[in-house]
Amino acid sequence: MAEKKQTKVVKTGAFIATGRRKKSIARVRMTTGSGKIVVNGRDIEEYLQRDTLILIAKQPLALTNTAEKFDISVNVVGGGIAGQAGAICHGIARALLKASEQYKAELKTAGFLTRDPRMKERKKYGLKKARKASQFSKR
Repeated sequence: MAEKKQTKVVKTGAFIATGRRKKSIARVRMTTGSGKIVVNGRDIEEYLQRDTLILIAKQPLALTNTAEKFDISVNVVGGGIAGQAGAICHGIARALLKASEQYKAELKTAGFLTRDPRMKERKKYGLKKARKASQFSKR
């Protein structure tokens, strides 16, 4: 009675995936199209602004040579702009994996399917920040 797990495909033929990085969460919706990427209702160049962040977000598409095959709509919340770019990258990689299993080997070796576990360390009591203490004075 074990059923095979199905990939989440909406009736429109879209591939939906979630990407995370630090405090950012990106919900990615990928459909076949001309290569347009929209983030929170704005074009990716307008939203991310820095070329390095745009490059980070588009890395999975460049690796798999699918930049012109899919239209991508992203809704991203939380964190800063760099964390959001990393979350978009992770979400696009997961959506590509749902689109075709043949991309799995190259996406995995490049490390795009692994969620980056680094988070901000919490502040401890008696300290100014997570590790910064007030200067010690002997006298």
